[in-house]
Amino acid sequence: MLSPAQADQYATQFLEAREQAKQMRPFPANAKISVEDAYFIARQIQAQRLAAGEVQIGRKIAFANQTLLKKYGRNAPIQGLVWTPLFSSTVRYLEETHVVQSLTGAVQPRLAPEIIFKLGTTPAPDASLTELADCLEWMAHGMEIVVCPFPRWEFNTADAIAAFGFHGSLLIGEPHQLASTTRHNLGGILGNTAVSLSCDSTLLSAGFGSNLLESPLHALWHLQQLLKNQPESTTLQAGEIVCTGTWTDLPQIKAGQTWSSAFSGASLAGLSISFV
Repeated sequence: MLSPAQADQYATQFLEAREQAKQMRPFPANAKISVEDAYFIARQIQAQRLAAGEVQIGRKIAFANQTLLKKYGRNAPIQGLVWTPLFSSTVRYLEETHVVQSLTGAVQPRLAPEIIFKLGTTPAPDASLTELADCLEWMAHGMEIVVCPFPRWEFNTADAIAAFGFHGSLLIGEPHQLASTTRHNLGGILGNTAVSLSCDSTLLSAGFGSNLLESPLHALWHLQQLLKNQPESTTLQAGEIVCTGTWTDLPQIKAGQTWSSAFSGASLAGLSISFV
């Protein structure tokens, strides 16, 4: 187990790499950084950001998409869902379905189409899937710019946790208020929905809500179970937004491209983003 001083030192290194938009090496094997150590570092990062005046508004889930676990493990497959705090400084609410977004400072950026939930009430730690759905206020489609400080996007699970879950920034489309009937069927609706990603009008990627542990709602439930086993972390709270994970693989993006998303199976509007 890392000492507080060691965790704080690692936290500072990750924060400096992010601020300076530079790459860094993953944890060396002889450092023996466990998943628990990585979450300790993440809490130190969280503490430093809060002390600097940032405002935490929710959580970001990474690796809920089961089709990606084997692809991204450096020495072993990614172990499964992880999470990181989400701060207001990296979230942008969109007023239009087509926007321009800068990639300045984004290291090795890729794109992730996701579903975002906002919790209207606090769920019980042992809430069932249905009870968790009843706590939702709205859902929205979001496009997350994911970034990676590690060369060639090669990392292990602990690296991913400490590196902000690879969160760069999040663009959130129009929120849809959820009626009670929709909440009760939300897992099935989203699990049977597909999304496509196009770059400059050419279809390049597609995925399904069912890739996320059956649906984004199921991913949210799995996050709540994970938090129950992390006594140092609070469980989900009213008012939080949760970015539930990418539906597709993570295509590389660069300035000059326009990427757009489209859904089938659910009445969700897609987004179009021109990167500069």
